[in-house]
Amino acid sequence: MAVAPSPERQAGGERLRVTGLVQGVGFRPTVWRLARDEGLAGSVRNTGAGVVIELWGPEAARERFRSRLVAEAPPLARIDGVAAEALEPGEAPADFRIEASGGGATTTGVVPDAPVCPDCLGELFDPADRRPVGRRVRQ
Repeated sequence: MAVAPSPERQAGGERLRVTGLVQGVGFRPTVWRLARDEGLAGSVRNTGAGVVIELWGPEAARERFRSRLVAEAPPLARIDGVAAEALEPGEAPADFRIEASGGGATTTGVVPDAPVCPDCLGELFDPADRRPVGRRVRQ
């Protein structure tokens, strides 16, 4: 059962940079579910180098999240590394959200022989999508 972030979320924050095969495999929705399960606030987004996760909440909940992140990663994901850094104290977000992707030169890999998910196909064929390829590809 998902638990809403608690007022203790202001106890501390950290930024995790996850590298490996972590894009196009359902990683961000998994991160969202785990963060909600642990009552953490923050965000997750893809970058050119992997995935960035910002977490706010009690240290014990963040520790459980980090353990579960590796243990419960999507089947097609491969985590090569997780680097953590403390966030400056401040007001934490009210919830946990998946943010738009972007930022940095692409250095992350693509999982071979994996089908394209329905959400990705929707983006690919959406003429209003911010990526120009969505306007060039025909269905």
